[in-house]
Amino acid sequence: MKVVISLGGIFLKDATRIKEIAEALEELAESCDLYVVTGGGEIARECIKIARDLGANEAVCDYIGIAVTRINAKLLISALHNAYPEPFSDYKEVTAAKAKGEEAKITVMGGVSPGYTTDAVAAILAEYVNADLLIDVTSVDGVYDADPRRYPDARKYDVLTAKELVALTAKEELKAGSRIVIDPVAAKIIERSGIKTIVIDGSNPRDIFGAVQGKHRGTEINPESHR
Repeated sequence: MKVVISLGGIFLKDATRIKEIAEALEELAESCDLYVVTGGGEIARECIKIARDLGANEAVCDYIGIAVTRINAKLLISALHNAYPEPFSDYKEVTAAKAKGEEAKITVMGGVSPGYTTDAVAAILAEYVNADLLIDVTSVDGVYDADPRRYPDARKYDVLTAKELVALTAKEELKAGSRIVIDPVAAKIIERSGIKTIVIDGSNPRDIFGAVQGKHRGTEINPESHR
């Protein structure tokens, strides 16, 4: 089973949390072909804010965020025992490495190019390697119709179709350092690829196992409606 995980940068902010995540990922990799894409988190957003204050445009801000995601990828690799030694920066590099027989159990990437978040990178990677499942590990417990951190009465969705996800994300503003759960580019890739996607809160790394097994409290995004 091929599983791609989009891992929010918030879970990579200190050594203790990184070790906890790494232990869960290595255990999961015993039964899955595992790919992980790391986000930038608050550090990326802080750097992007400074860059904006200095007059940088959004493309430059994106590249700054990408640099932070790759640092986070390297930090995660440092805690893993069976991962490729360097984060990949291109989707084709991943399959090329595996084709050469340089096969580790865990592949790690950061950002790739401006214009979209690492959720979109994870969605494209999932499509490229023909993954069976995409898991978006975030700081909220699923997809809502508004930001639950700002709107306490926001409605959470237990199940969505990919088309419904696209409609929800289309109204969001996409800027460097965006806080949206899934960006519009990722939503469109999920829709066209037909890859089952689950959005979960990653506060407990063990919940990633539950998502793989279909036991979770997040939001499940399916190619077709299961209602």
